[in-house]
Amino acid sequence: MAPVATHETSNAPEQTRAVALKKEEAKVFNPFYSPSIGDDGDDTYEFAQYKPWFPKLNWEPLKEVAVSDRGLLADPAKKNLFGAATKVKNLTPAIGTEILGVDLRQLSGAQKDELALLVAERGVVFFREQDIDIHQQLDLARHFGPLHKHATTPIPRNGLEEVHIVYNDASRRPDPSTFSKIELWHSDASVTYEIQPPSTTSLKVITGPEYGGDTLWSSGYALYSSFSPGFQKYLEGLSAVHSAVAQAEGARAAGLHVRREPIETIHPVVRVHPATGWKSIYVNPGFTRRIVGLPKAESDAILSLLFHQISENPDFQVRFHWEKGSIAFWDNRIVTHSATFDFWPATRHALRATPHGEKPLSVEEYEKQTGKVAKDRQLEIWRQQGVDAHNANGGLTKARGYND
Repeated sequence: MAPVATHETSNAPEQTRAVALKKEEAKVFNPFYSPSIGDDGDDTYEFAQYKPWFPKLNWEPLKEVAVSDRGLLADPAKKNLFGAATKVKNLTPAIGTEILGVDLRQLSGAQKDELALLVAERGVVFFREQDIDIHQQLDLARHFGPLHKHATTPIPRNGLEEVHIVYNDASRRPDPSTFSKIELWHSDASVTYEIQPPSTTSLKVITGPEYGGDTLWSSGYALYSSFSPGFQKYLEGLSAVHSAVAQAEGARAAGLHVRREPIETIHPVVRVHPATGWKSIYVNPGFTRRIVGLPKAESDAILSLLFHQISENPDFQVRFHWEKGSIAFWDNRIVTHSATFDFWPATRHALRATPHGEKPLSVEEYEKQTGKVAKDRQLEIWRQQGVDAHNANGGLTKARGYND
């Protein structure tokens, strides 16, 4: 007599499939560390040649190269750049300037240098209705330094290795279970772990939603200025580890090839911008892992404070809504940024060019190498306005009502 199959035995294939499905659902692909490989397959799309591509290339480790900041050569008054504009508008006291009436394809060398200085001072500078193409954007970026090639993020299908692609369409919906919003704040191009991290990045949106998909930037100058003198001094003596490991692991977890092996690098928590001489906090939630030499509890507490101030304090931030043809230039040495993930199922597509900057200098290193005194940006601005911030109670102001 043939054995009668039990209920458990008859359902075994179904249970196996269920277990496999559960395992698949358990995989966490953080979009910050695992780049989106979504593609709606529309090859008739106007910018299909700039859709993301992940070629299996292998690149040598980066070596330190000489970089001199172009802002050091600029006219501080920026007469050439401002003289060509129809309007120059600061968007907040701390960060962000919009320039109207300038065609980026027509910039002279002097204007490019002045743009570098303006970005160094204001953190991020915006232009709209720009016809500059990606080749011209790359040429402009090279004026600021040698271009970076990212080890894990996509390049365009047409093979321009120095272009970073930002691309999302309806084929891949963001999964909020894989990341928290604070994690998405970073300094471009997600590469503060490099020996010479990026300087003046440019990003141009070529396709975007009618609304949504904004980007926010937060000023490291303003963050530094917000702290008490004693805490500022303490932070100036610290260094932190910036790591590429999570990004490489995230790419591999998504089945992508890592083109350059990950590294970890130590940078000062407070760095000085070479063109302005101003001090800036230089950490970000995406890639800063720990402060060197501190007990873990102390390191965690300090980084948590800095990360939350970066992401939560609106006094340090500016927000920009992209339109087709909008382009932004920001200085990764002094700002962090994060984009809003609120536009699905619309397409958001942008092209980025990223020059390398100098190796970050601490306050002590900057002052020793240049013979100059590093400054607090806010105190310098007040000084220029004739305001004495050092009052009788040590620079602290009295409590006042909330400015609603």
